[in-house]
Parts: sequence; structure tokens; C-alpha cells
Amino acid sequence: MKDTYFKTEGLTVGYDGQPLIKDIGINIERGQIFTLIGPNGSGKSTILKSITKHLKTIAGTVYIDNKMLDSFSYKELSTKVAVVLTERMKPELMTCYEVVATGRYPYTGRLGILTKEDEDKVIEAMELVKAKEIGDRLFTAISDGQRQRILLARAICQEPDIIVLDEPTSFLDIKHKIGLLNILRDMAKNKGITIIMSLHEIDLAQKISDVVMCVKGDCIKNCGMPKEIFKEDLIKDLYEIDGGSFNVELGSVELKKPQGEPEVFVIAGGGKGIDTFRDLQKLGIPFYTGILNDNDIDYVVAKSLSNKVFSEEAFEPISDKVLNEALMAVKKCKFVIDTGIKIGSVNKKMEILLNEAKTSDKLYDKDNAIEILTNKKY
Repeated sequence: MKDTYFKTEGLTVGYDGQPLIKDIGINIERGQIFTLIGPNGSGKSTILKSITKHLKTIAGTVYIDNKMLDSFSYKELSTKVAVVLTERMKPELMTCYEVVATGRYPYTGRLGILTKEDEDKVIEAMELVKAKEIGDRLFTAISDGQRQRILLARAICQEPDIIVLDEPTSFLDIKHKIGLLNILRDMAKNKGITIIMSLHEIDLAQKISDVVMCVKGDCIKNCGMPKEIFKEDLIKDLYEIDGGSFNVELGSVELKKPQGEPEVFVIAGGGKGIDTFRDLQKLGIPFYTGILNDNDIDYVVAKSLSNKVFSEEAFEPISDKVLNEALMAVKKCKFVIDTGIKIGSVNKKMEILLNEAKTSDKLYDKDNAIEILTNKKY
């Protein structure tokens, strides 16, 4: 096991001497990505400000490489920790290049004059975040997403051991979200830089983090590896989700499933049914679906959106019991939607469902069915 590089003991944070969150215990190894998740206003930013000396702690101790945070001068700390917070910088008449260059000031002399090496590091950082082309533009004249990349470049060229970021993906489009997180992952794994950040996008937090801490209430109740944290009940409780569900396998939040007695049966499998599931959910139409093996991608989505999923265990052929249950549901429904699944040896009995629906004159392809259901022409 690696040694802990960053840790807190008995940390309490808050404002004006009033505790907000107590007994925060963080233990991070060098090169790990540690992510805070939780509802708005839960205290994630307060924790980040407190561990970077932007906010005075109320109690407890923060350690970096076994040295207490309070023992670092601000100049020493700036060579160890780079910070990208949500407060918007408004440097007057500074270009993007000049903003990034401020990341080198901990290493320059009193006059702050950059050497050729410093200038090279500024350029390298801007190239890394794909921002070199806006170097000559005023920082105040660029978009929020571009500012976020410039501030990340400033942090990178600071050459810290730790980078602390508060909601770094908030203003970025999907391309730059992925790009930024790839940069952070590369810095953590290839350069040993420790990343501490907060994220709103729990799907991204699940994919990139080594350790996740859930922030809600006056103390930390859950902290661990993503597989320990991203469970449906835990996430629903953390965010108080009552109008939908958290899909663990896909790392996504699904909207509330339609309520009522289904009159639609979706014959699905192999990913063919997902579009239809979502169309029906948007229309507020409850539905049955099946017969799916529980390792099928359709099953993963259907269990969040369908009124009932008729299923078998992975790689098992359809049993007579499940077939008969699904067949009864097909007979009860007014519409049976054929999503165009491929029939093979494992799902051969699906032909019985299709034949029953066809004989009863209620079998539709998905496009026709959705058009009829959308226009309520039935």
C-alpha cells in the first residue's frame, strides 16, 4: 500500500467560526484523483477553500506530505498546490497568455521576469489544454469555458504536486469536459500529481475518480472507491432523488418511469429497445418489455423505465415459465412493438411472442407504433 500524501485529521470547516461540516477525514495517495460530490450548497467548495488556506479552518489539521498546512508560507504552498476555484478572475487588460504566466511567479525573482524556460512552460501548458490560439486575447473577452481552460493551464504551468479544482467542468461543452478529464487523468497517473476536485456530473465522477467523498449534512457519511459509492440507494439518498433513479451500470440518472397499467409490450434485446423505451417514457406511456437476459444492454435501461421486465439470467435460454408470463402480458396489451431484434438459439422462443402479436393484429414496428401513440390514433 502506498503512503498517504494528503490527509486531514478532525477537520471542521465553516464560516465566521460557525461549523458547517465536522470531522472530515481525507486520506489520499500521491497521484490519486479524489472527488467530492453532493447537492448544491452542501459544502464542497467550503472544504476545498479550507484545505487550500483560502478559508480559515475551525478545527483539525491538514497535512501535505506529513507537513502541516499551517507551517507552509504562501510562497511555499504555491509550489506545492495549484488552485482553480469557481470565483471568476477579472484581471484588467491581461491577455490569456499573461494570466497563464502568473502560474510561474512562485519561481521567478522579485521582479517577476520570466525566463525562456518559464515561457516554454507557459506555452506547453496552453497547448496541453488546447488554448494556445487564444493566448493574445483579453481574458475578460473570452467565454466561460475558455476561461476554465486558461485557469487550468495556469495551474499546470505552476508545476504543483497537488491541483485543487472546484467544479472544473461546469462551463465546458462535452468535448472539452472529456479533454480536461483526460488531461487530469494523465497528470495523475503519469506525473504523480494528486487531483482534488468537486464535480456536479456524477457520471464523470464515477468514471475518473479513485476515491469519492459524499458531502451532505454536518458530517461526511460516505467515502470510498467508486464501486462502493455509486449504488442506486446511496446516490438517491445523497441527492434526495424522488422523481427518477440512478442507473449504476450506465452511471446515469433516469427520469421517473411512467405509471399505470401497461397497454404496450416492447419486444427488445441487444440494444434494439432503448430508443423505444425512452420514447415511451417521454410520452408517459407505461410498458412491459422482454424477454431479456440480465446482461443485455436493453435490460440495464429497461429496469429503470419499464413497468415490468420479463427476464432470464445471463446466457440462459428462455424458460417455459418466463415465456408463459410474457405471453400473458402480450395478450393483455393493445400494442406489441417489434424493435427488430435478431432471433437466435438462445431467444428462439421470442418467435412465439411475435406470432401471438401478429395473429392478434397488434404487432407494430417501432416507428409506426410511436407515431400512433404520439398522435393517440387508437
